[in-house]
Amino acid sequence: MSTAVIDAQPLRARVAGAAADACCFDRAASVRVADLVRGTCLCGGLATLSGRSVVIATTSQLTAALALIELDGVARRLLILPPDVDPDHLGALIAGAEIDAVVTDGTVPPQLAALPVRVVCIPSIVPLAERPRARGHTEWLLLTSGTTGVPKMVAHSISGLTAAIAPGASTEPVVWGTFYDIRRYGGLQILLRAVLGGASLVLSSAGEPVGEHLSRLARHGITHLSGTPSHWRRALMSPEIGKIAPRYVRLSGEIADQPVLDALRTMFPRAAVGHAYASTEAGVVFAVDDGCAGFPAAFLDHARNSVEVKIVDGALRIRSPGAALRYVGAGARIAALHDSDGFVDSGDMVERHGDRYFFVGRKGGIINIGGLKVHPEEVESVINAHPRVRMSLVRPKRSPFTGAIVVADIVLTAPFAAGDDEMELRDDILKLCRGALPRHKVPAAISFVPALAVAATGKLARRSA
Repeated sequence: MSTAVIDAQPLRARVAGAAADACCFDRAASVRVADLVRGTCLCGGLATLSGRSVVIATTSQLTAALALIELDGVARRLLILPPDVDPDHLGALIAGAEIDAVVTDGTVPPQLAALPVRVVCIPSIVPLAERPRARGHTEWLLLTSGTTGVPKMVAHSISGLTAAIAPGASTEPVVWGTFYDIRRYGGLQILLRAVLGGASLVLSSAGEPVGEHLSRLARHGITHLSGTPSHWRRALMSPEIGKIAPRYVRLSGEIADQPVLDALRTMFPRAAVGHAYASTEAGVVFAVDDGCAGFPAAFLDHARNSVEVKIVDGALRIRSPGAALRYVGAGARIAALHDSDGFVDSGDMVERHGDRYFFVGRKGGIINIGGLKVHPEEVESVINAHPRVRMSLVRPKRSPFTGAIVVADIVLTAPFAAGDDEMELRDDILKLCRGALPRHKVPAAISFVPALAVAATGKLARRSA
């Protein structure tokens, strides 16, 4: 059982005390969050959604954010659809979550057209004569990532989602920005941190070039900025990175290795640079603010902020008030979220070196080389330490002899210039790998590529070849 405590106060009521001038911005519009106390963005449809199970299926992050704030405490259940969800999975998700209403800001996918109630959300606030009475606690459903087939749905309470967020506003003006989409767990955490802390929030936009996003963050005076290490590596390759001067830089969602932490500290010498560990199922577990990769072994000695961490067979397990309550739909029938002691198995593998634990990869992401195991992230961390490397992707390639071999795609900090010796650089990187890794983990081949694909989750798009 989860230890999450159900919160009695709806999100909109908690936002009411936020700073009056705090706004949510996207590329085309902005809305003052405090105005939701006096109006609605749901075009007269708020009352019709009371007590219903609602799917948020908007194209815009801004309208999704506004609808979520309004409907907590009003709707019975909120299913948040990320933009990359496979349309072929919508039918199973809607049925599993028992959805009977949809909030949209545009065309409804055919798989949702048969829902009995449809409400349009707009990126502005209109007067509301009477707000529906809060009906009780709303269950928030988020989709897991990194799975094949229909993604599992996990249920959260607003209490669990905000368990790691300290109450109260900052004494200095704060403008949050995020590379995440707020319809995934990592982005939703930043939305909640911003609106509950009285801060403004600059949202990302699908398809927006990195340079344009950074320029937009600069125009709004960003002070706090969050993204995955892959987000940050791509940002560091953009000339526009010099336009922003955040006071706080946050990484999560992937392993934050030492090279990316050092690069960000060099880029933003006056900023606090931290990385957080969280997952859709386990919630926010801890933050590391000492500038080093991994986390202190002392984190396992006692609960921190009511969060307990232990290691079983090399994998992190977490018991936390911020953990999800349970799986919903098909996921509830095929997997238990918590073990018998109330811990969530994260699936993230760690190894101890001295007084510190380091993440080495996911249980399901292991490459099998003739019976020997390779975590791609472990090899990437070594490659990324080379001064000419910005980011890398290690993947398997089929082999008739060992089943697979390890290969690496590498993006350099700067393109090859006249006189550069590509072969010499390749040999130098392989020499680094041979000095730090067992033979079976050293890449059999290296390719220099202009860019690496990043999934909608902000993580490297991993694939087999």
